[in-house]
Amino acid sequence: MDHTNHVRLAETELTPSVLKGATVYGADDHKVGKVDHVHGVGAGSTAIIDVGGFLGIGAKPVAVPLSDLDFMRDEDGDVHAVTSWTKDQLKDMPEHRH
Repeated sequence: MDHTNHVRLAETELTPSVLKGATVYGADDHKVGKVDHVHGVGAGSTAIIDVGGFLGIGAKPVAVPLSDLDFMRDEDGDVHAVTSWTKDQLKDMPEHRH
């Protein structure tokens, strides 16, 4: 997916309600997971991303600093993120426990 024309979110939009459910694309531009929820508000927050699994079953939640994610809207207004992490790197992270 070409993200060059996608509009980056303003820091004021980095809120749990806006980011929840956003698809996350990794370093190789493959889908690596979805944002399950966010701890905090703004740039110092942490996104909890569900990685792996199928249809939400067997997914592993991992915590990633919001600063490692570049959130934007596509042509349809859908929020998604791009990160330099790969799916394998995220899967190797410790599981986030609520």
